[in-house]
Parts: sequence; structure tokens; C-alpha cells
Amino acid sequence: MTGVVTGLFRYPVKGLSAEPLSRVTLQAGETFPFDRAWAIENGPSRFDPADPKPVPDISFLILMRDERLAAIEASFEEETQRLTLLRGGRQVASGSLSSQSGRQIIEQFFAAFMAESLRGRPKIVSAPGHTFIETGDKVVHIVNLATVRELERVAERPIDPMRFRPNIIVDGIEPWAEFDWIGKEIAIGPITLQVLEKTARCAATNVDPKTGARDMDIPATLRRKWGHIDFGIYAKISSGGELSIGDALTPP
Repeated sequence: MTGVVTGLFRYPVKGLSAEPLSRVTLQAGETFPFDRAWAIENGPSRFDPADPKPVPDISFLILMRDERLAAIEASFEEETQRLTLLRGGRQVASGSLSSQSGRQIIEQFFAAFMAESLRGRPKIVSAPGHTFIETGDKVVHIVNLATVRELERVAERPIDPMRFRPNIIVDGIEPWAEFDWIGKEIAIGPITLQVLEKTARCAATNVDPKTGARDMDIPATLRRKWGHIDFGIYAKISSGGELSIGDALTPP
């Protein structure tokens, strides 16, 4: 059964809101451009920009522990690398992530906004070519909207697919069909991807990405009904091209 792309997203700053895209140019072996290119240290961490290696997610401000982040809407301008933060539709901070002064403006905002959760001074960190995924792999995350609807049926309530922080949302295939693709190659529009593994879910999915309310226990629901805590899949781009909303997905 052929599917279709219904959503494309990147997360320029780890832990902050998604940036929706209508199209994106992808390269083999890479993730979405600027996806998780920056992170906000929650006090000093072991991350070394001169020798970037994966460090535990808890080193940074993340939804799993810092649900208050959901109250902030982040807007990213690729050309200038300017990050604008809004709360309740009102701008609260704006600065270029490529400049020290711009980063300091953003850091000062989070120093005040997240004061009760901080272990030290917040600092925006990055390194050329580095992506802040705990495994260190350059992958994209795919979520099947039909599987979301199946989870909604069991949970008896609407579930925002953005709880699962997808890069690509697809529809038109059977629920859970994506788990049959592990170790296989799929085509989406002009690109091909090697599906690597299922995504084990953590407490971050319990946070409503719009309100910040910790109002569900999705891992517990998955384990109770299906005997696992997996939702979504990670895939590596094998061949690139321009991916757009509406592109067809061809399973293996």
C-alpha cells in the first residue's frame, strides 16, 4: 500500500518547538538541514564543541524534564539563523544563533524563564556538522499517522502526532506497518531511506506539545496494549533529493 507525506518538520534547537516545512532538500547520510543543530545546556555539560560527541539528553533543556518549554513557540529563519521566541503569540526574545550576542539574548531569556529548573547558567551550544541526537546518528524520524489514530482509539482521546517529534509524517498505510520495514529500504518521493530501528518512547511523549501539560502516560499505554514502548521509526537517508508534502511513500 502506497502512502503519502502529510508533514515535514525540523527542530533547529533541541527541546524547542518544531518548524513546519513544505519542502526540504535532503542529502545522503545527513538529517534535515539545521535539525537539532543547537541545544541549550542546563548548566555545564560534557559537550565539547571542539570534539563533539553525544552526551545524555538530560544535559540539556528538554521536554522530558522541562515541560514548561512547550509554552514557548520558536521560529527559525534559515538565511540569518535568527531564532525568535514567542509566548502567547507575543515575542519575548530574538537573536541570531550564529552570533555570540544573539545567543546571549536567548540565553538570558531562558535563564529567567526556566530559573526553577536550571542547574547552572543556560548556554546555547553547537558544533559544525553535529546533530544533537543522543545516539549520535544522523537519522530522520518517521511517524505513521494511522498508528497515531490507533493509539487514539485505545487511549480514547485525541493525540497530537507532534508528541513524537517527527521529521516526516506519513499517512495512507496500515497502522504499525512501519515496523515491518526495519532493515529494509523505502522510497519517499525522490529519496530512498534505510530503515534502522523502532523508536523507544520516553516520558517526553506524556507532555502536550501545545500546552505543556503532562497529561498522558503514553509509554505505559503502549506497554499495556502492545507489550512494548516503541512508536515511530528511525531511518538513514541513502540517496537525497527534494522532499515535499504530498510525495508518495513506497514501502519495501
